[in-house]
Amino acid sequence: MIKRLETGPRMSQAVVHGNTVYLAGQVADDPSADVRGQTVQVLASIDRLLAAAGTDKTRIVSATIYLADIGTFAQMNAAWDAWVAQGHTPARATVEARLAAPQYKVEIQILAAI
Repeated sequence: MIKRLETGPRMSQAVVHGNTVYLAGQVADDPSADVRGQTVQVLASIDRLLAAAGTDKTRIVSATIYLADIGTFAQMNAAWDAWVAQGHTPARATVEARLAAPQYKVEIQILAAI
């Protein structure tokens, strides 16, 4: 069985299949913030979507983080480190990438267990 959350015409924000939830790449609601502020917003969206899927950040298996400027790695990590569940840190990759719109500074995609 497949369950889709916050489904739109192009994509769903989360898809649950079996005991796994796949989150779409999350970006900030207010892209005027700096990279740390955008990361805080993205992490709040991740918390909300994981809760809607019946899980939480302690069950994250993998995270892929896209930064518009790899020079902001430390600022993003400041928000990430304050948020991530110690002892439950996921496998993670961080790469520099051109994001969908120039105002976005960070996008995070998550895979988690239910």
